[in-house]
Amino acid sequence: MTENSALSDVLDRLEAAIEGDEITIQEVIERLGRKSFASVMLIFSLISTSPASAIPGITAAVAAITFFLAAQMILGRDHLWLPRFITRRSLSTANLCKGIGWLRKPLHVVERFLKARLTFLFHRPWLYLPLVLIMALTLFMPFMELIPTSGSIASAVIALFAAGLLTRDGAFVIAALLLLLGVPVAAWHFTVS
Repeated sequence: MTENSALSDVLDRLEAAIEGDEITIQEVIERLGRKSFASVMLIFSLISTSPASAIPGITAAVAAITFFLAAQMILGRDHLWLPRFITRRSLSTANLCKGIGWLRKPLHVVERFLKARLTFLFHRPWLYLPLVLIMALTLFMPFMELIPTSGSIASAVIALFAAGLLTRDGAFVIAALLLLLGVPVAAWHFTVS
């Protein structure tokens, strides 16, 4: 897997796992690999930014998954674990395939800019700051389902962070943190409008 195709490769692996009318979160994790924190985080955050985000509760589910992943990364676990109430949830494969198809073109554009840089950001203690901020963001995400587009912006922050983590591109981590600043601004703008 090269840096320039890393994101598409994750989508390919997920698409290859799709069978039947539904797929459980557990099946997605097994297909992506229990040691691939970044891939799992990327897939679920991308689903939440795609048209599949119309599925009720998807933003809250992505928030819970991301919270557990980030916490385990901070603790230094070498393989991921999610509670059963999350892993047994199912996703419609039709909505998932629609989301994957929608994501392919923007991901191809993003992949042209990926390269390993600012890699010190992926070592402790530098990695703790974005992980703690991502965890804080996930605590607010279930409420963002009430504010149009704010959940998608939050998921885009997580997707940028996960893409940077997956490809060792610190510029994407910095972009995620900058976009994170826009989440409260967007929520405030919507509430006062």
